[in-house]
Amino acid sequence: ITAASVRLDLWLWAARFFKTRGIARQAIETGKVDVAGQRAKPARSVRVGDSLRVVRGDDVFEVTVASVVSRRGPASVAHSMYLESESSRTTREAARAARRDRRRPLRRGRTPFRG
Repeated sequence: ITAASVRLDLWLWAARFFKTRGIARQAIETGKVDVAGQRAKPARSVRVGDSLRVVRGDDVFEVTVASVVSRRGPASVAHSMYLESESSRTTREAARAARRDRRRPLRRGRTPFRG
């Protein structure tokens, strides 16, 4: 079902940024979601063209709303609901690579081979 505007918490849930609407609402209330650079409330209307900044764990998404759907559908449809900026994607991937490099190596990588 397509609408002209929908609640922010509903859109974040339908776009699969958060697993439940309750978690989406909590993220909005704690300031982890900005709409056009401003803090928002869960009931704020989201329209096509709005820019969002979503912080989820260590990942930061800067997206533009491409479509507004009020029902949660498959992941392929959810991914088409927003357009992530190229700078956001590269920054997120670089941060993920840095976190991966900081992890402790596996045991077989730390101990010398005795054969």
